[in-house]
Amino acid sequence: MSNRFHLAIPVTSIEKAKTFYCDLLGCVAGNFEEGKWQDVNFWGNELTLHEANEVSDKERHHVDMGAVCVPHFGVHLDEDVYMNIKEAVSNSEKGFLDDPYRRFIDDPREQETFFVEDPSGNVLEIKTMKNPETLWEV
Repeated sequence: MSNRFHLAIPVTSIEKAKTFYCDLLGCVAGNFEEGKWQDVNFWGNELTLHEANEVSDKERHHVDMGAVCVPHFGVHLDEDVYMNIKEAVSNSEKGFLDDPYRRFIDDPREQETFFVEDPSGNVLEIKTMKNPETLWEV
């Protein structure tokens, strides 16, 4: 049996959120309840977009690459998929929240990451790892 992660987030417009997640990032829309919620296949995980009047504020936390927004969620992608999405975001009207950044250079945990906001202000981290098998090594 395969494990799937489920995350439900508030969005101020399901239609704008669907455009962002499905048209820009390439995810696939799934089950829904009109005007209430929409499931999205977030690279094999279930992301549920819930219609809300507002999305709460975020803050910045310091890590090696600078101050990143918290809360945020994201995905680890194969490099070719990551590069396609990076290009799509780069060419989009909104662009990056935090520009692409390579971390842990010359370390087995080397990765490239960027942050982007959906139309409701939810923050996503999109990354690719040079050696994905080292994810859980310390």
